[in-house]
Amino acid sequence: MAVMIRKLHDAGLRSEHVYTAALASIGPSVLSWATSLKAESVGTDRADRWGIFVGEWAPTFFGLGLALSQYERV
Repeated sequence: MAVMIRKLHDAGLRSEHVYTAALASIGPSVLSWATSLKAESVGTDRADRWGIFVGEWAPTFFGLGLALSQYERV
C-alpha cells in the first residue's frame, strides 16, 4: 500500500485533490440513482444498486485522501 501511495504522491496527486473528488462523487451518486429510477422500468432495485455502486466512490476517495495526508506529514 505504501508503494502505491508514494507513486500517487510522486505523480502529483495530493490529499486535497482526493478529498475534492470524494465530495464531488456524492452528487453523481444521487444523480445516477435518480436517473436509473426514472429511465428504467425495472423498479427501485436496480436504481438502488447504481446509487450504491457510485456511492462507494466517496469513502474510497476519503480513505485514499487520509493515506496521502499521512504520507505528506512524513
